[in-house]
Amino acid sequence: MAYITLDPKKLRNNFLFLDEVFKKRGIQWCVVSKILCGNKDYLKELLKLGVKQIADSRIPNLKVIKNIDPSIETIYIKPPAKHSVAGVVSCSDISLNTNIGTIKALSKEAERQNKIHKIIIMIEMGELREGIMRDNLISFYSQVFELKNIEVAGIGTNLSCLYGVLPDNDKLIQLSLYKQLIEALFNKKIPLVSGGSSVTIPLIFQKMLPKGINHFRVGETLFLGTDVYNNTKFKKLHNDVFRLYAEIIELIEKPMVPMGEMGTNVKGESLQFDEHDIGETTLRAIINIGLLDIEQDQMFPADPEIKIVGASSDMIVIDLGSNNKNYKVGDALEFTMNYLGTVRIMNSKYIEKRILP
Repeated sequence: MAYITLDPKKLRNNFLFLDEVFKKRGIQWCVVSKILCGNKDYLKELLKLGVKQIADSRIPNLKVIKNIDPSIETIYIKPPAKHSVAGVVSCSDISLNTNIGTIKALSKEAERQNKIHKIIIMIEMGELREGIMRDNLISFYSQVFELKNIEVAGIGTNLSCLYGVLPDNDKLIQLSLYKQLIEALFNKKIPLVSGGSSVTIPLIFQKMLPKGINHFRVGETLFLGTDVYNNTKFKKLHNDVFRLYAEIIELIEKPMVPMGEMGTNVKGESLQFDEHDIGETTLRAIINIGLLDIEQDQMFPADPEIKIVGASSDMIVIDLGSNNKNYKVGDALEFTMNYLGTVRIMNSKYIEKRILP
């Protein structure tokens, strides 16, 4: 079986670095744990770091967190579906919201469960994912403040995740000003301005983050060391907290170009090959992992001398070149992954999850 490893020492290094960055600036931050897909053992390693607030987009994952440690403050990190309101109130202390009807349902459910449910109201700032339009801001808040068992914990926005709209000083200043406007009009205190995510972190180092932004939601940079804004890696963070290992199940010298009439592959692609490779051969390995687990462009061989040349549902084909490392059937090849690749692997029940000592 293929397996993924988590290195708790490297995760701790990343966490402590980010925690220090945020503490120096008086910023509260939550860990977005979506990448862990509710894996109990991995979540326990995360909680060992002293995390106080965790966000996730799946109710079962939040339930696992609460079962491990009920004192952890949890955030449901997308607008709730109406049919999931009971689970959201039960398993999350805070949820992100954009629909007044849903918030009314949360209010009734919170009253039924004898709880105060906190919400962060998301504002549309150009990314065109979740967020109420700014023209409706005042009327929206006026309705929310009338609801029982609902506490407005903050105002927030999402950037970069859908179309790649980057955060900037102007957008985030506007968000902070909206918070001040609401507080002044309704004589209410709104503690959090949740305008930060992994993509916003570089603005801190550039001294471009407005002082009003006091809450970040961070996943990718913590787990993968990614500078999302510049599509690079932070030098002081580890980008190999996770490693993927897949076993070689076949190793044979074969032609570089397929033989026969060409149709489409399992992905519906019609592939083209370099005619200069006709008649050439190479040493090809097949590993025990496939497209059902991960896309081939989401994983990267640790050995720079090998390359991925194709994939089907349950197998990926590797060109070993001259095989200088003398790989053989039964050996495990090592890979790093990007964010989506890691999530796919973590979500696969066919991949064993291990923790390094």
